[in-house]
Amino acid sequence: MTNNRRHVCVLALSAFIAISSFARAELAIIGVCAGCHGADGSGAGLDNVPIIAGTPAAHLEEAVYAYLDGARQCIEVPAMCAIVATLSESDIAELAEHYGAMTRHSSGEAFDETLAQTGARIHKKHCSKCHVRPDDEDVENALGIPLHGQRSAYLKYALNAYLTGDREVLLPAMAHELAELDADAIEALIHHYASYESP
Repeated sequence: MTNNRRHVCVLALSAFIAISSFARAELAIIGVCAGCHGADGSGAGLDNVPIIAGTPAAHLEEAVYAYLDGARQCIEVPAMCAIVATLSESDIAELAEHYGAMTRHSSGEAFDETLAQTGARIHKKHCSKCHVRPDDEDVENALGIPLHGQRSAYLKYALNAYLTGDREVLLPAMAHELAELDADAIEALIHHYASYESP
């Protein structure tokens, strides 16, 4: 083997090792989140853990940083705050891109059709300006995360956290809209979001 060919082989082997190491590191980082959020971003069946598949990367990053700076409290799942504290900025960006690129499917939950129809009207009036379907062409630019297809128990938990102050309401408009919703309206909304079927 000539020196040139040997040099090329060494470079190729070095590149392969570097790529393999990166891939293992990437898998390890994703595995940290998959324990609760599932490898497919479906939440692994835990009530207070959201489905994050199909949530735009920018929103996922924003959520992680909200935990880091205390705007969100880890009341029900303390491990969340402990885990995100170990992540670097590049880890957060990588995880957000990974789960954001996935497709949001139906949560598979039973729902009441009449309540879902009422919830659709409430969503249109109070929520649709900021929260669009995960398959909407403008989802990347929407102010809020997609709620359609989200687990009902998590929606109840998250809404209650906003109402009790365990989560900061970042936009005055959201605080205003939340104040307009009573328990029946929230229940109807949850049935509407549970009725989502991915295209």
